[in-house]
Amino acid sequence: MPTCLPLVIRRCHACASDRFRSHGKFRVNANHKLLDAWLLVLCTGCGETAKLTVLERINVRSVRPGLLDRLHDNDLSLAAELLQDPVVRRRNRVALDWDHAWSLDTGGSDHPDREVLDVSVRFAARIPVRPVRLIAEGCGLSRAEVERLIAEGRLVSAVRLSGRLSGGFTFTLKR
Repeated sequence: MPTCLPLVIRRCHACASDRFRSHGKFRVNANHKLLDAWLLVLCTGCGETAKLTVLERINVRSVRPGLLDRLHDNDLSLAAELLQDPVVRRRNRVALDWDHAWSLDTGGSDHPDREVLDVSVRFAARIPVRPVRLIAEGCGLSRAEVERLIAEGRLVSAVRLSGRLSGGFTFTLKR
C-alpha cells in the first residue's frame, strides 16, 4: 500500500538534482474564460519549485465543478491520481520513483512452518514493485535467497518474477 506520493524524476534547472517531491499543492490560473492548472513539485536538492501541467488553456465551462473544487482545495488524492496518470506524465516528460513510497502488510509476522506455502499478493494501488524485493521483505529473506529459490524451482509463479509488477499475483514457496 502507498505511504506517500512518489518522487518525480525530472531534471532541476537550478541544481544537479533529478528528484522532485510533491506535497499535493496546485496552482490554478484563469485568464478570462481559459483555465490553466499545475501540480507544484519541489526539488529535493535546492527546494526550487517546478510546475507539472494538469490543464492547459481549457475553457472554464468544460471543467467539471468537482475537479475544480479539488484543485482549489489542494486535494492530496487528486495529486496521487494525476501523478499516476500516463497522459500527465507523458505531457510533462516525467517518470516516478516509488522507492520508499510503499509499505508491505503481511497480516502478521507468523509464517506457518509448512512445506508448501501458497501466497496471494494484492496491491492497494497500482505501484510498480519488483516481486523479488516484495517476496524477500514479506518472507524475511534476502533478495539473493529469493533469486536462488527461483533458480532451484522452489519458488514458482504464473507471472514472471523478474522485472516490475503493479498488479496482484500469486506464488508458491516450497521449503
